[in-house]
Amino acid sequence: MTQEKRVGARSISQIPPEVLERINRGELETANLTEWLAVDQVALLQHQFHLLGRDEYLPTLLAQIRDQKKPSTNSTCRVIGRTLGQLILQHDDEALLQQLGSHRSDMLRCWAAYAHPYTSLEDELRYIYPFAQDAHFGVREVAWFSLRQHIIDELDEALQSLAHWAMDQNEYIRRFACEATRPCGVWCEHITRLKDTPELGLPILTPLSRDTSRYVQNSVGNWLNDASKTQPKFVKTLCETWLREHDCPETRYITKRALRSLNK
Repeated sequence: MTQEKRVGARSISQIPPEVLERINRGELETANLTEWLAVDQVALLQHQFHLLGRDEYLPTLLAQIRDQKKPSTNSTCRVIGRTLGQLILQHDDEALLQQLGSHRSDMLRCWAAYAHPYTSLEDELRYIYPFAQDAHFGVREVAWFSLRQHIIDELDEALQSLAHWAMDQNEYIRRFACEATRPCGVWCEHITRLKDTPELGLPILTPLSRDTSRYVQNSVGNWLNDASKTQPKFVKTLCETWLREHDCPETRYITKRALRSLNK
């Protein structure tokens, strides 16, 4: 289904009421982070689940939303998705998972990314793969958010699997492999083992050292900048090695971004 190409508002107050209404009805994707943060997920949930014929799920979902201690857009998205995952398992409702995952609303696809019904990391990665390459930035971010804790818990297996993703033809998949394993990351728990021993991430980082995608380059630079806060010598040495091996514009950009905190 073709989505409208729009330039999003710079502040929530500048979002046209008719645009926000369509977003909150699930008829329109958000165009930027400002719009994503403005979504009324309760209104969207109630409207879409009535259309989907799943009104019986609403009491449980709304109760979980109300019980949040520190609600935010991301936490509400996570609560809805996780609760949906439990409900889908209880009701054996695979059809709903497919409906959410292919919905025109980016927020419903975000819920689906959090709703993965699997317990093994291998199955979770297989499930999240299409969300990791979604056309919408928000869905791609939620995709790695949704697996962050499992990646931390099973880091060795995750690094081994994601090393293959780092060589994928799709730049979004390559970026997922890097972003999901950032030692510090954004809005998420840090990975202590990678802060202490960032060399564990080399199977992912090395194939990306001269990636042609700026989207991936930024992620690699940010990964190493994270690591430079705790292991500066490792980052300096790695950047010097990369530049000796292939002194190209891509690697120069990555290493400059990687060393930005150290060079202040």
